[in-house]
Amino acid sequence: MKDGNHDPVKGFLYSLGGVLLISTNFVTAKYGLEGFNPETFSLVWTSAATVYAFGIVLVGRSSRDQIFPVLRMKAMLALGTATGFGMVLAWKGLASLDAAFASFLWRFFPVLTILSGVLFLKERLSKREVLAMAIMLLGSLWSVAGRWETVGAGVILTILACCAGTVQLLIAKSQTYQVHPNVLVAYRVGIGSAFIACWAFATGTTDFAVEVRYWYVTLLGAFLGPCASFLLTFRAYQYWTLSQSTIILTAQPLLVLPLAYIFLGTLPTLRELVGGCMILTGAFWLAFIQVTKSTKKRS
Repeated sequence: MKDGNHDPVKGFLYSLGGVLLISTNFVTAKYGLEGFNPETFSLVWTSAATVYAFGIVLVGRSSRDQIFPVLRMKAMLALGTATGFGMVLAWKGLASLDAAFASFLWRFFPVLTILSGVLFLKERLSKREVLAMAIMLLGSLWSVAGRWETVGAGVILTILACCAGTVQLLIAKSQTYQVHPNVLVAYRVGIGSAFIACWAFATGTTDFAVEVRYWYVTLLGAFLGPCASFLLTFRAYQYWTLSQSTIILTAQPLLVLPLAYIFLGTLPTLRELVGGCMILTGAFWLAFIQVTKSTKKRS
């Protein structure tokens, strides 16, 4: 696959489909975590996603070279390890947070992506970008003010998971023209599940004795979230830049809010909602700035 397949329509549609599916993560995972502990949930979640993803690869009759991208194995290993590490952190954080509030915190994705460019690619931040990040930071501080003892650990774990998620997206974006998206997703969750299995069994935290309903929801969520959503998202990267896809991902809390209310009967507190709106405002502004900069570079 070669670079240069710029197609805004396909990029938008694939990104939108990916966001719609990945938004279910916060609902299905939150429900599953009521039965499983975070380590066991992460293991079941990624293992099921691995079966689904490799099944899709085999059904798609990918060639041997596509299924075993020998020259890209180091990147696949890094992608899978970051995935496994990020999932354990994400689900441990979600276990102690409201689903919608956690989705607001995940809007720090673009901030971390931009900061990685500043640190490793010597890029510069504009004043508007700094201001947008400041608004997001103020929103997060407002949300946890006076409640740090109860939500602080969840917030820290979620932010660390965002860091791992940023590494995932940067690696995935760099490989989408060399490795088929279906194969990329399969190795992402496959190596991730191996990492989580080692972690869970080494720490003795596995506990599969939960009610059947938690298994059903977790297995369904594993297909919708880590499998199907990334099949679409990684395809979007073939037609759209990472910054353009990010502006669609920014809208995720707007989808999570009604889903959390319908299926979990929960809504964030007023303080979380106000702080979340501030985070969302800064994230939209930041994503818009990035898209504008990307468009200028292409023209």
